[in-house]
Amino acid sequence: MASAPKETLCPVRRAMTLIGSKWKVLLLQNLRDGRQRYGELKRRLPDISEKMLIHELKQLVEAGLVTKHAYPEIPPRVEYELTANGQQALPVVDSIIAFGRQYL
Repeated sequence: MASAPKETLCPVRRAMTLIGSKWKVLLLQNLRDGRQRYGELKRRLPDISEKMLIHELKQLVEAGLVTKHAYPEIPPRVEYELTANGQQALPVVDSIIAFGRQYL
C-alpha cells in the first residue's frame, strides 16, 4: 500500500514546502504592499537571480499564494499580488521579522 507524501501528513512540512525559502518569505513581505510588477520585485531584491525570482514566483503562483496578472501589451507587463491564502501567510512572515529583530 502506498503511503501519502509526508508533507500531506505534517503541517510543518506543508508550510515549509509552501513558504520555506528565504526568497519566498521576502517575496511575500514585498507583496504585502499590494500588486507589484516583476521589475519592482527585482529592484527590491537585488541579490536574487533572474532564474531564482522566476522560479520562486512560479512556485508561489502554483501554491495559490500569489496571482500573476499578465497584460497583452508591448513591452509585456506582468504584476504579482497576494491571494487570500497569501494574506494568511503574513502573520508567519511577521513572526519571522520579530524573531530576526531580536538577533540584529
